[in-house]
Amino acid sequence: MGTHPHPAAPRTHPAASRTRIAFFDVDETLIAVKSMFSFLKFHLADPDRYREAAGALTRAARAGVPREETNRAYYRAYADMEVAAVAASGRRWFARERRRAGFFHPSVVAELDRLKGDGFRIALVSGSFRACLDPVAEHLGADHVLCSEPGTAAGRYTGEVLSTVIGEGKATAARALMHRWDARPEDCAAYGDHASDLPLLTCTGRAGVVGDDPVLAEHAGRLGWTRFPAAAGSAAAAQGTAAADPVSVPLPATTEELNDATR
Repeated sequence: MGTHPHPAAPRTHPAASRTRIAFFDVDETLIAVKSMFSFLKFHLADPDRYREAAGALTRAARAGVPREETNRAYYRAYADMEVAAVAASGRRWFARERRRAGFFHPSVVAELDRLKGDGFRIALVSGSFRACLDPVAEHLGADHVLCSEPGTAAGRYTGEVLSTVIGEGKATAARALMHRWDARPEDCAAYGDHASDLPLLTCTGRAGVVGDDPVLAEHAGRLGWTRFPAAAGSAAAAQGTAAADPVSVPLPATTEELNDATR
């Protein structure tokens, strides 16, 4: 009786077949606006309610309240709102914003596209939430969204938060995704614009810095990280579309205060 030899095992190239992930902060990295404030103003469509919510966050940031707590406070503005309705509003917000000149940061989006073409999985990492981020992720062809998760019950937001993804939380979420996909940190990359992104940028093998944050600039110079210019108009856009509106409600005096409040 004849024998049938086992077919030769296919040749593999371990380095090429490993999963690689590129993690991108969103606000003022991929897009020029602070999505949380831009979207909140759009969704509430009520200057008084927006002034109240933004003012409370600004006062908390100025008082030194930890940004994890002010990030949680932001989501109280959505208490009892229908999740589906907020998501639909997010898509309308994105449809409007993407038409604005300078909404996307072209250099960073080009880097995302290059890495995607090289076989990287793309993950957006943000303290914002899915109502804002899902339309951005779909447009860019991102594979994962790692973000703050507001609590829900019976199809409505509770005003509480299950988890926040800011500061060290970004690195924790990135490490969990790398572990899930068996990706080696040294094979992965991360991109951000603010000192609070440092834990994320240092948990991967290479990184890119957007803008001139002094903490990140020092690390970039010492570690050879890639540098990108700040998004055009980001200083004004950091307060959302209100910044370009001469009759808009007042917001924090500096971009840094908004960053401290929510990211």
